[in-house]
Amino acid sequence: MRIADFILANVEPIVEEWESFARSIWPGPTASTPILRDHAADMLCAVARDMMSSQTESQQADKSMGHGEGGQSQRGKSSDRVDDASNLHARSRLSSGFELRELVAEYRALRASVIHLWLGSSPERGPHDIEDIIRFNEGIDQLLAESVACFVQTMDTSRECFLGILGHDLRSPLAGASMIACLFSESTALDSELLQMAASLRTSLDAMDHLIRDLLDFTSTRLGAKMEVAPRPMDLRPLCREVLAEVKAAHPSRTFIFVSPDEEDLAGEWDDRRLRQLISNLLGNAVQHGSTTTPVTLAASSTEDGVRLDFRNFGPAIPEDMLGVIFDPMKRRQNSGTTAPSGSVGLGLYIVHEVVHAHGGSIEVVSASDETVFTIRLPRRSPSSKAASLG
Repeated sequence: MRIADFILANVEPIVEEWESFARSIWPGPTASTPILRDHAADMLCAVARDMMSSQTESQQADKSMGHGEGGQSQRGKSSDRVDDASNLHARSRLSSGFELRELVAEYRALRASVIHLWLGSSPERGPHDIEDIIRFNEGIDQLLAESVACFVQTMDTSRECFLGILGHDLRSPLAGASMIACLFSESTALDSELLQMAASLRTSLDAMDHLIRDLLDFTSTRLGAKMEVAPRPMDLRPLCREVLAEVKAAHPSRTFIFVSPDEEDLAGEWDDRRLRQLISNLLGNAVQHGSTTTPVTLAASSTEDGVRLDFRNFGPAIPEDMLGVIFDPMKRRQNSGTTAPSGSVGLGLYIVHEVVHAHGGSIEVVSASDETVFTIRLPRRSPSSKAASLG
């Protein structure tokens, strides 16, 4: 009997073995039989029907490389059913508390179980056995690949939703604490030592507020929401000077230089709050990674179609393998194997990238042996400003 026919004729004994294995690795108290079996029968039938469908050599080659049956545009209904069943199973197992290795173990056990039972069903081998085994393994691999992708994506989305909710819920108590710290720092009833402590507390709470805002921006954009900007007419030069002064006050031992000839026109329509965030993050990044004995330079200039900002610091070059992922905090941390410094969640450059993108601009980084330069180009009017004027 061919494997596909064997599966359809023996769904129950195969699912019984699946149930037994699922029970042996189940996290926490053992679940009921329907939950243990979950979508096993659906997945088996989907794989069997997929094996029975015709498949050209090119489609087989595509599928063996994880591209589905001949690519997405040529996928058959049977192949789609495999994906649907595996996605449903992945979400179900995640909600039951499974870890990724346990999900993978289920498919490994299912593969072994079907082959074992099929081989034991008949001692005689047919002319299509090798082809059947290849097609069966392709089907199981497709189930596994789709399940893993869905499992990871759902887990990431859930984690980012949680972080977004956490950040949002932290803002109310933080706002109350900041208000009290502000009142204390401006009080005339406290002695100089207590006033200094109140000012330090206020600075720390402001830093926490900055981190929470970054966290909320990160989670909202990662979940598909475009960063919102509210452009209005403004001059970039005063904003640069103001943010530079704030950063300098926070790092009095460092040297900062602002270069912007008075004849340069730096007027445009941007979101001043977002650009403040951008400038602060890039100056902070330069302070964090640059040499402590050399200046941090911010240069602002006019271009033919907009403005340009250059953030320059001296110090060790950014490793080449980091340049391609420098604006993605998840990949950057995986590549470097390090954690963010104290007081940071490593989202500063990601937020910068999103702010630039929301304004229709571009950002690039060049890092040589002893110098790193982030260059930002912004059109004088962001896409949202243009859309509003057309409306």
